[in-house]
Amino acid sequence: MTNRHASSAGPAPEAGPGEPEDVPLEFAAFCELHRPRYLSYARVWLTEHSAAAAAVQQAFAEIAVHWRELLGSSNPTALAWQILRGTVAEHTRREPPEPDRHPADDDLAILHYVVGLAAPEIADVIGTDTASVAGRLRRTMLREASGW
Repeated sequence: MTNRHASSAGPAPEAGPGEPEDVPLEFAAFCELHRPRYLSYARVWLTEHSAAAAAVQQAFAEIAVHWRELLGSSNPTALAWQILRGTVAEHTRREPPEPDRHPADDDLAILHYVVGLAAPEIADVIGTDTASVAGRLRRTMLREASGW
């Protein structure tokens, strides 16, 4: 797998007040794997590096709070992605998407065309299968092309 993303995404989330200093190994690995891609996504919406890093850090803090619950779910990666999307949206205070646009498809287009991830990498980040990502990217491209 290629790494097209900045490795200076910051340290693993720090423990909050009253939390143990060491985080579970699985959580640290999850952060290590997803931080560069999460930061690349956040940088699309938040142009200042510090603002994007703060949003990603806040998302990881929220994920840490719900970590055991996420691990018990059928798709922890998808739930973590939803936390990131919500956190970035809060930081941008962006308007809701147009009624005929599906925000998740917009995210796929951003991850593919702006961030530069291939369909398998996107599937890994958002917690879905590659075929679904590829199909949704094709539909998004066709929908956009029909508007030209």
